[in-house]
Amino acid sequence: MDELMEVLRQAAPKVDWEAEGNLIEEGILDSVDIISVVSELTAVYDIEIPTEEMEIENFCCARAIYELVQRLSED
Repeated sequence: MDELMEVLRQAAPKVDWEAEGNLIEEGILDSVDIISVVSELTAVYDIEIPTEEMEIENFCCARAIYELVQRLSED
């Protein structure tokens, strides 16, 4: 999780990744941030994020992104 947090901080430095709640619904994480995060995740973890995984639930907080990366890394 520590490695992921560093990746997230590099992808979207203005976002408080430790914040509780839904970063998207609260307007903290916007579409440009999500694109940056997806780009970093695919590069660092050598994963592909399919269109069907591009849902708010998968990007609402650092824990959700961590679970997404873990799930996609297993495939």
